[in-house]
Amino acid sequence: MFIGIVCRRHSPRARSRAIFNRKLDDIVEDFEKNYYEAEEIFFTKQDWHFPNKHRIIEILDDIRRIMFPRYFGWEVPCETGPKYFIGETLTRVEHSLRKQVREALLFRDEALSKDEVREQTSKICSDFFYRLPEIQRLLLKDVQAAFDGDPAAQSKEEIIFSYPGFYAIFVHRIAHELYRADVPLIPRIMSEHAHSIAGVDINAGAQIGEYFFIDHATGVVIGETTVIGDHVKIYQGVTLGALSLRAGQKLKGTKRHPTIEDNVTIYSGASVLGGDTVIGEGSIIAGNSFVTESVPPHSRVVLKNQEVIVR
Repeated sequence: MFIGIVCRRHSPRARSRAIFNRKLDDIVEDFEKNYYEAEEIFFTKQDWHFPNKHRIIEILDDIRRIMFPRYFGWEVPCETGPKYFIGETLTRVEHSLRKQVREALLFRDEALSKDEVREQTSKICSDFFYRLPEIQRLLLKDVQAAFDGDPAAQSKEEIIFSYPGFYAIFVHRIAHELYRADVPLIPRIMSEHAHSIAGVDINAGAQIGEYFFIDHATGVVIGETTVIGDHVKIYQGVTLGALSLRAGQKLKGTKRHPTIEDNVTIYSGASVLGGDTVIGEGSIIAGNSFVTESVPPHSRVVLKNQEVIVR
């Protein structure tokens, strides 16, 4: 018995644990030092305010259930009407969103008085909820765009249930309303959540018209100051981006991303860059094109002399 105890005490695992315990105080002190040296990004003070990411995702989930009842839960049983479900869910979302908006506003400006926070939060929330039925109407047009534009779609229900591009558009239309209301943090949290789920990176600031379809979706990037018209279709891997980010924060607030007019189709892998770049109405941009200048309406942009070698 004694020999067995001695062996366990001096086992590699025990020695490793002992070394860790001796160094733990130093490790803890190093972490604490980092906290204080970059205090503005570590929420270690009890009175600091910031929104809760998990609650924001729950808000998105609840809004999606309102937009498309019974697709993502057991809402609105057949024997009842939708009014109770809509009212009850909106009440829950309003309560949660109000708290998150309040925290976001105080995160940006702790000097706001209670009355100022209450007034701003109430206006933001009331305007947001007033817009939700219109957002639903836009989303229904997006569903139609996907169904009309994808011969592989067996039904509109399939699009709502499973298309990652449609999910990214849904989240964007919600996040964009909060972006327009100048709410800090929350729109970005929403758009990056959609990015992680769908592989589509749409900045909440992008302006997107109705009847919008992203086919296949993966790898699409749409920058903050992009303007997209109605009846636009883009494919996987498309980038609507800026020409250069070397100036960084100095470019904030300027038009850095392109304008895509109505009835434009942009095929996979194409990049359209620059704030002065306008793709004219009815144009088609071929796959893998690199466009940094404006294109007249009803144009076709193609790659010339592509060589494919088979050995």
